[in-house]
Amino acid sequence: MTRELRRVAIIGGTRIPFCRSNTLYADLSNLDMMAAALNGLVDRYGLKGQHIDEVVGGAVVTHSKDFNLAREAVLSTKLAPSTPGVTLIQACGTSLQSALMSAAKIASGEIESAISVGSDTTSDAPIVFSKKFSKRLVGAQQGKSALDKIKVFKGLSPAELAPQPPSVAEPRTGLTMGQHCELMAQEWHIPRADQDQLAYESHKKGAAAYDEGYMDDLVVPCAGVFRDNNLRPDITLEKLASLKPAFEKSERGTLTAGNSTPLTDGAATVLLASEQWAKDRNLPVLAYLTYGQHIANNFVGGDGLLMAPTIAVSKMLDRAGLTLQDFDFYELHEAFAAQVLCTLKAWEDPEYCKTHMGKDAPLGSIDRTKLNVKGSSLAFGHPFAATGARIVSNLAKLLSTKGGRGLISVCTAGGMGVTAIMEAPNTIEARAAA
Repeated sequence: MTRELRRVAIIGGTRIPFCRSNTLYADLSNLDMMAAALNGLVDRYGLKGQHIDEVVGGAVVTHSKDFNLAREAVLSTKLAPSTPGVTLIQACGTSLQSALMSAAKIASGEIESAISVGSDTTSDAPIVFSKKFSKRLVGAQQGKSALDKIKVFKGLSPAELAPQPPSVAEPRTGLTMGQHCELMAQEWHIPRADQDQLAYESHKKGAAAYDEGYMDDLVVPCAGVFRDNNLRPDITLEKLASLKPAFEKSERGTLTAGNSTPLTDGAATVLLASEQWAKDRNLPVLAYLTYGQHIANNFVGGDGLLMAPTIAVSKMLDRAGLTLQDFDFYELHEAFAAQVLCTLKAWEDPEYCKTHMGKDAPLGSIDRTKLNVKGSSLAFGHPFAATGARIVSNLAKLLSTKGGRGLISVCTAGGMGVTAIMEAPNTIEARAAA
């Protein structure tokens, strides 16, 4: 039996302030932050005691005890305990991907409501021991007598006790994301000054958003923190220009701590539903999630670790029957200023678009005044799994007040990209009436 697909409504979202790692949230876990963000959503939309059909999301940097972080977070909130939780990880695309997966279920009628959620902390990163020492610990646990347990440690060397912090390098290449992005910047000839300019604009836009009260219903306090502590309202281009390269130490290096996102702690949520579910609860629809796409590229073979979103956007535009210019807002995740600039340049490049997308002509340029108009990750920070939900919530609010159509592009570790299209209610109605 064929069922008609339903519209997927974005009711809105909340997040806690994002903080640089090892600062104001140093004592909080992923579970603490995720529960705080979810409770903020519950309070914002009157969901206390209510059943939500699913809460989907997760964290990228996790402990083994976080085997179902989403479910444990639900049980730490005021939602009905009948609400199931599903833990999902897709690097920096986690909470956008979870929104797309739940949206598909809402569209098909399988569920009526869902919450996409993401949380990450590198302040509480798991520290492990060497494999050899770990085996000794397991052996000691299995020993039947005290002597059996002691024997396991015969021949123990001090080197075995050295803790091994989590690696931030790509397993396939041994390079960090920053090193990969530096290679992209050099391949696409992205000047340092252009990267600093983008970072400057992100901070200025983000600070203005707070000053005008735009963030008041998007950010809920947590642990005595009321706003993102990475945000620099007093940032200057001179200060940015004075910073040393962070990943390529030679004169060729262009990526710095100022034009790259810092390691960040935080959590974000977004509430999705069918139109009927929203109507029954007298909740306004801010926007609709209409298309999504994800893809991976051959970054090991040289495609560029963070370039996959360029291809995902192309495929999504084909499905939607739209061009790159058919948008009023562009939300491109600023993992690095260079990544955004490489993406924009690739869309304008005929050879790249032909080789990687099979296009006879480039996708073209965008109106830069429509890009990340309220700031983005360079200003607010980037708790990996939380960024997608932050962007969806922000774009939904923009569309509800300004109207139109918005495009989301998120790059991820592992050479993947997750993208989406959202539209304002009046845009949807106008298209339906046409």
